[in-house]
Amino acid sequence: MIRRFIPFVVLTISLLAFPRAAAQTKTAVLNDMILKGIDDWHIPGMTAIVVKEGEVVFSEVYGVTNIETKTPVNGETLFNMGSTTKAIVAMALGILVDQGKLNWDDRVRMHLPEFQLSDPCITEEARVKDLLTHNLGIEGADLLWFLDSVSTAQTLRRFAMAEKVYPIRGGFQYNNLMYVAAGEVIRAVSGMQWSEFVELHIFKPLEMHRTVARAADIFDAGNYVTPYFYDPEDGYTEVAHNLSDQIGAAGMIWTSADDIEHYLQMLIGKGVYKGKTLLKPETFQYLFKPHALIPEQDFYPTRILTNPAWTTYGLGWFQHDYRGEKLDFHTGSIGGLVAIAGILHEKNTAVYFMANRDHAELRHAFMYKALDLWAFDDRQRDWNGEIFELYEGIRKDNLKREQTQVKNRVENTRTSKPLTEYPGAYSHPMLGTAVVQNTANGLQVRFNDFKTYELEHWHYDTFRASNKDDFRSQPVFTFIMGASGALTGMEAFGETFKKTTP
Repeated sequence: MIRRFIPFVVLTISLLAFPRAAAQTKTAVLNDMILKGIDDWHIPGMTAIVVKEGEVVFSEVYGVTNIETKTPVNGETLFNMGSTTKAIVAMALGILVDQGKLNWDDRVRMHLPEFQLSDPCITEEARVKDLLTHNLGIEGADLLWFLDSVSTAQTLRRFAMAEKVYPIRGGFQYNNLMYVAAGEVIRAVSGMQWSEFVELHIFKPLEMHRTVARAADIFDAGNYVTPYFYDPEDGYTEVAHNLSDQIGAAGMIWTSADDIEHYLQMLIGKGVYKGKTLLKPETFQYLFKPHALIPEQDFYPTRILTNPAWTTYGLGWFQHDYRGEKLDFHTGSIGGLVAIAGILHEKNTAVYFMANRDHAELRHAFMYKALDLWAFDDRQRDWNGEIFELYEGIRKDNLKREQTQVKNRVENTRTSKPLTEYPGAYSHPMLGTAVVQNTANGLQVRFNDFKTYELEHWHYDTFRASNKDDFRSQPVFTFIMGASGALTGMEAFGETFKKTTP
């Protein structure tokens, strides 16, 4: 189909190009909502695709890759897939199942002997499929890659110290690091890195010529978006590209609208694309089988609007009932970039969305609106309006919490010791070393020679970062005094770092 480009400069005009008559096409209805949503959510650039019965019925690009250069987004522009990468990794394991090289119920240590978790029973019992369902019982450990940049192998060795939080398969806690382990299983079984495996066995047969599995490769590939945050008070803030390829199997693939069209056609084709079978029918179906129950409180806020009777997780897919059908979907979010993928198998309808503005929840509105239009022939609900109101409420609640933190600050207090005694090395067995030092502007803490925060005194022995991090937050750091009055450690990100050197 012919793709239209809607430039950034016209996003705020009235939608004259599509008359609001009753005969308005589905394409026009969806496009109207998207244009309104781009204004509401302040999205620099995005792309949206809908495939129905194997045909691309909607594929549009909007806006710019970079606010300064105003370079238009096109069908080959690379966006980050974020955690929608997880479905690709699950497919790759499925391909190895079809090749007879592993089984879903194989113990992980059968293929990855070095695999180790903090609980020995979970370590031995963990199966390949368990790596994909977020219910093995080990807490998430995203600080491993947020505060450091080491090899995949070293990251997983440290992950072995993450605590058990519930019995094996007895709960649900989203865990990126298990997908990193899944990528290592692909390497061990296939003899090639997971990124090379998906390029050969998924991207190549799907003719996804622009897609790259390593974030660092976007610079050579060119034509990629710049990530942004947007704040009503501060406006746009450009964000550095996240290049955490050591955890790439959890969410580092970059792709384009042209390539995603082929990916969605394969999903609608139940693992087949242009006569090429990527996955056997039974393997494809296994990916979308419910494998773990998700408690209501752990599901997306949009549950308030969709009111599902049940919520589950497949292999790389969140799931819930929508209008009497099973919806498989997944979001992707990483530093100024978002994505969403969704599919109603029984209605042969699949959708995909990517944008370069952090937590632009127009993605959810697009998914439900597109599914309403092409799967149920229903154009009535104002999904963008409802979801914008929902997330505005969440944003305002977060703002109130920040204001409460400020209100609870005790003014005119002093630290227990002179600032000259706070510098030194503070160590954590899993998260590495934080070095505190005095600078001309006050205390500074640097984690693993990778992530740095400038500190401002808050009250007593608590400091707050004066600079916002990649999550647009200002973390709090509290120094700990022992019974003898000696400075013994520092609390940060809910963890305790022990002071090891003066």
